[in-house]
Order: sequence, then C-alpha cells, then structure tokens
Amino acid sequence: MFKKAIYLGLGLVIHFAATAQVKWDLRKCVEHAISNNISIKQTDLQARLSELNFQQSQKSIIPSLNIQGSSGYRFGRSENPTTGVLEDNNFLSSGFSLQTGTTLFGWFSKKNQIEANKLSHEADVAQIKKMQEDIALNVAVAYLQILLSKEQLNLAKIQLQATNELYLNTRKRVDVGMLPELNAAELEAQLSRDSANLIVAETGVQQLLLQLKAILNLDAGLAFDVETPIVEIIPVEKLGDLQPETVFALALANLPQQKIIELKLKSAQKQVAAAKGQLYPSLQAFGGLSSNYVNIKMPQFQLGSPKSTGAYVNVGPITYDVMAPSYIKVGEKTISLGKQLKNNFGQNIGVSMSIPIFNGNALRTNYERSKLAMKQWELNKEQDNQKLKQDIYKAYLDATASIQKFNADSRSVLTAKKSFEFAQKRYDQNLLSAFDLINSQNNYLRTKVQALYSQFDYIFKMKLLEFYKGQGIKF
Repeated sequence: MFKKAIYLGLGLVIHFAATAQVKWDLRKCVEHAISNNISIKQTDLQARLSELNFQQSQKSIIPSLNIQGSSGYRFGRSENPTTGVLEDNNFLSSGFSLQTGTTLFGWFSKKNQIEANKLSHEADVAQIKKMQEDIALNVAVAYLQILLSKEQLNLAKIQLQATNELYLNTRKRVDVGMLPELNAAELEAQLSRDSANLIVAETGVQQLLLQLKAILNLDAGLAFDVETPIVEIIPVEKLGDLQPETVFALALANLPQQKIIELKLKSAQKQVAAAKGQLYPSLQAFGGLSSNYVNIKMPQFQLGSPKSTGAYVNVGPITYDVMAPSYIKVGEKTISLGKQLKNNFGQNIGVSMSIPIFNGNALRTNYERSKLAMKQWELNKEQDNQKLKQDIYKAYLDATASIQKFNADSRSVLTAKKSFEFAQKRYDQNLLSAFDLINSQNNYLRTKVQALYSQFDYIFKMKLLEFYKGQGIKF
C-alpha cells in the first residue's frame, strides 16, 4: 500500500513538473499584474475623466462664441421680422446671429476652480501609482508564499527519500533477524505518512500558483510556474538603515497615499475659494451681431400725377390748392438675400453685473459644504499620518523580532540535526527503537520547516519596511 502511495506522490510531482513549463520571475509577475489588473484600469479611467474635467475648466475662461440660425414659414397675421409691422401674409423667414460673452471679474472663482480640478486630477494620477504598488505588494506576498511552499515540498521529498532508505535498510536487517518486525512496520507507516505529506505539499504549491494566476489575471488552465531564486541572496537592507523616524519621513515624501491626501486637501482648499467667489457680484461683457431675411415680394410703385387733398393754403392774396403725390403700383419685387442681410444687419455690445441676493441659499450652502469637505480632508490627513507612523513602528518591531526568531530557529535546526544523527547511530547499533528514531526525524523536519517560515517571514517583514520608504518592492 505504501509503495502505491510513494508512486502516486512521485507521479504527481513528475506530472506537475512536466506541465508547469512557463516560469516567471517576480519582476515579470509584477509587470504583468500592473498591465492587466482590472482595478488599475478602472482607476486609470477615473484619472482620464478628471483630466477632461480639468481641461474643460481651463477653457471656461475663454470668451464664449456661438452662432445661431433659424428658419421658419409664417402664415396668417404675424410680424414681419424685417419691418416690425403686423401683416396678413405668408412668407419664409430666416434669422442669423453671432453672440459672445465673457466674465470680466468674478472674484477669481474660475481660477480657483481650475486649480482645484488640476489638483484633483493629480491626485487621481497618484491613485494609479498607489494601486500599482498595492498590486506589486500582493504579488510579492503570493510569490514568497509559493517559494515557501516549494521549500516545504523539497523537504517533503528529502524526508520521503530518507525514510525510504531507512526502511529498506531496516527491512534487510529484519529479514536476517537482526531487528524485530515491529521496526519495519513502524517505518512502513512513517513512509506512508511521508508520501501523504508529499502529496499535500505538492497540492499546496499548485493551489498557491492558482491564487497567483488570479492576481495576475491569467487563465486558470495555463501551464505556469515561478522562478525559484536562492532565498539567501535576496537583497535585504540592514535594519540599522531602516530606523522608524527615517522611514516615516521618507514615507511622507514618497508614498502615493500621502501624496493623494495632500493633493485632495489642496484641491478642497481651492474649492472653498471658488465657492466663496460665487457669493460676490460678478461683471460680464457681451456682444453680438444679427440679421434676418424674408422672402416676401415687396410692391413696386411709380410716382403718378398729384392729387388734390381738398385743403387750401392762403399765401397773401393768393389761395393755393394743397396737392399730394400719388403712386401707381407697377409690380412686385423680392429683395435679394444679400441686400436684406446688409440692410437688416445689427450689432450690440455691453456689460452686465450679476449680484446674488437670494437663490434659496444655494451658494451659501455650497460654500459651507466646501469648508466642511476641506476640514474632512484635514482630519483624514492627520489620521492617515498617525496610522502610517504606527504601522511603520510596528513593522520595525516585527522585523526586529523576526530576525531574532530566524536566528533562534536556525540554531534549533543545527541542534535537531545533531540529535537526529545521534539517533540514527544509536538505531544502527540497536540502542534505539524505530519509534524514537521516527520522532527524532520528525522533530528535525519540524525545526527545518519552522526555520523556513522564520526566514521567509523575516524577508517579508524587511521588504515591508523597505516598502514604506516609497521605493516599491525590490528583489
């Protein structure tokens, strides 16, 4: 039964080794995650939207210019747009106008709004950087977990091989009557347990690889593996160079999260200034050009013979008949488009002042709301800085403790190794039972696993402390 377990465990190892052909190092994993992470893409879209908002606010200070045209058919009694006279007529009319306007003075409300939008956009860009660093940290943690699980897998292989050799030697000695059958039975049971541990360790590696695929947004069925660097050569800064106050000062200057809060606070301050400017009168200038056209046929008249009006004027002794000119309609004529546009061309220019008096308290409420928002960002900054400092001091203490624990566990491995070697010698001389030998071997394995945990925990704690400096993950 135990042989089947051994073959199954070794078969799984060979199978996974054959299928996991693509190996990525940490740098490639991080770059791929940053390029394909959906959350980063969503944050990038938000930054683009805020950039458009900023660009639009920049152009709001440019004078407006609009061309308007209209055309319609009128019938019945209506006003002739070219003469202003009410007429019973059917005609087609068209009108054209060009209008411009600009704010001459508005208490710098637009200027402050532009600055607020600019700072908000810069904060959104910094948010992308923060998301990238968070993803890089998550990838690094998953990567380290895989490296640890692979080391455990290697230990499980070594353990299985050592137990198998011990069992074969014991089996020979049992067969010639040098050892009791119980020794072989106990080692056979241990061999089955070691085989099961090997399968569990290999499954653990594959599960962690699957989790990393999810972070990288890779297809779950893709043949994938990671490079296994030598843990001892992973660069780690000296703890003496990572004093909490020094790291905290660098974090305030370099971490994207701190930049985001600072930019959001400055944006809120500009929003307050912009909202305050809207409470005061503003001065605008405006101007325009306009003309219109109708397609009515205008009657054409010719001067005829004068007609008596029935009135008389005396000039000295002479009485004169008052005569009036008469006109004879000789036809109809439509005035051309160009001529009508020229004759009806009009211009206007002026200035206006807008004084907010009462508008449902909307402007005052907006001003008060912007001040509260600014105060909220001030509190956010203070709270975030306090938390950051606490996290850095905790990371420093954790790193210090992890170094000490790693050193202690490393010494425990040496002690357990010597104990196991002595146990083997005593077993070979029939001075120790197989049960005690197995316990000694298991204790040696546990100390090695614990030392591995301590080593990876130490590396991660140090990398986390380095991360707070705002220089990203370095491997």
